[in-house]
Amino acid sequence: MQDSALIKEEVKGNGFSIIRQVYTGDEVKAILESIRSVDKNNPSFRKTADLFAIRRLFKEIPTLLPGVFTDKLKALITNLFGSGYYVVKSIYFDKPVVSNWLVVWHQDLTISVENKNEVIGYGPWTVKDKQYAVQPPVDILQDNFTIRIHLDDTTSGNGALKVIPGSHLNGIIRPETTDNDKAVVCEVPKGGVMIMKPLLLHASGRTTNGTNRRVIHIEFSRQTLPAGLQWSEKMELSIPL
Repeated sequence: MQDSALIKEEVKGNGFSIIRQVYTGDEVKAILESIRSVDKNNPSFRKTADLFAIRRLFKEIPTLLPGVFTDKLKALITNLFGSGYYVVKSIYFDKPVVSNWLVVWHQDLTISVENKNEVIGYGPWTVKDKQYAVQPPVDILQDNFTIRIHLDDTTSGNGALKVIPGSHLNGIIRPETTDNDKAVVCEVPKGGVMIMKPLLLHASGRTTNGTNRRVIHIEFSRQTLPAGLQWSEKMELSIPL
């Protein structure tokens, strides 16, 4: 695994870092088998002819937790961010041929909360799949981070993320004002992870090589929301990070 100090500098300056070989082939296989074993008719799962998204992943499949939060991943989080962070959002998604889509340039500006309550500094509000989402004050977004666990080799051919390095340092910005010529493609091998900041501008194209791009997306925070608001997926891990 790469040097923690270098990864930390990359996340701070570029808004992302790619770490290879966080999971072994057997660990990836076990994660995928757990996902395949669930009832695909669950209304929380988004699907076409092929299952391609499970929101609130750890609530839907809690048996995934030990296999995802390995000692290596927890050590990585502790070394980079310290203690006090907890899971606040988890999604599994695929980009197979029958469920192919592209994602335009954007920042991750919302958090998922249990209920709607008008609080100064929080808004606008949206509802997606019966889940409230709201844009919080920018300081919360600046402190949060995301880990994307790659269960397949991810390349430009199957929709790897494109990012604008350093764009997270500019606060909330309009994507159309950004110089996309500075974009880089984040190719991540199977078993690797990508760490990114929510305000990093990112996008992805459609799959063109007919291969899967399966990813587990986990958002972390250490922020306490104001009275009346609660994280919808707040999950303290049994073993401290």
